Amino acid sequence: MDLDLSAVLDNWRFLARGLWLTVLLSACSIVGATVLGLAIGLGRLYGPRLLQGLLAFYVDSMRAVPVLVVLVWTFFALPILTGVTLPPFWAALAALTFHIAAFVSEIVRAGIKSVRPGQTRAALALGMSRAQLLRKVLLPQAVIRMLPSYGSILSVTIKDTAIATVIAVPELMRQSETIAAQTFRPIEVYTTAMILFFLILFPVTRGVDAVYGRAAYLGRS
Repeated sequence: MDLDLSAVLDNWRFLARGLWLTVLLSACSIVGATVLGLAIGLGRLYGPRLLQGLLAFYVDSMRAVPVLVVLVWTFFALPILTGVTLPPFWAALAALTFHIAAFVSEIVRAGIKSVRPGQTRAALALGMSRAQLLRKVLLPQAVIRMLPSYGSILSVTIKDTAIATVIAVPELMRQSETIAAQTFRPIEVYTTAMILFFLILFPVTRGVDAVYGRAAYLGRS
């Protein structure tokens, strides 16, 4: 078997556009899922009972349904129900955000609950409000404890962007499929795509581990 990298070299700009869109979709999904997941996690911990029940149902539903199903439903079924058609990129962003947020919310909830109850009682005894307790006592410790699990979510989110190819989002995998079909060089093209995903993911996972290694002592109580 002879390797011919001309298929990759001749179409590197095409692949680069897909890589850029993968990075953009990943970053936007991570930010959106983090903000939404934090709100859901806090709502389940401190919200009224009815809200806690609704949020628990949402989290369990998202965790029980594959992200591909959420993506396809958002792109094909949502317009039928609402009359609003989302462009492929925005449909992928919405699906990934709402799906990943369910997992982030559980990380947030577990991180906050891992802080010893005695610290909560002590803070309330000192006259702190619930907001002050959360901001000054619970979250600073919980955020550090969340880092390992949150790092895994970052990796999953970046990898899940590849499924956006099924609704024709021109991200890295979609661009790779197009080049492979036109050049008949799937080994070279898909190996390049695999290497590019690795080059994105490896610094992210190592970076999170490095931060946690340096700051782990701040999460001890």
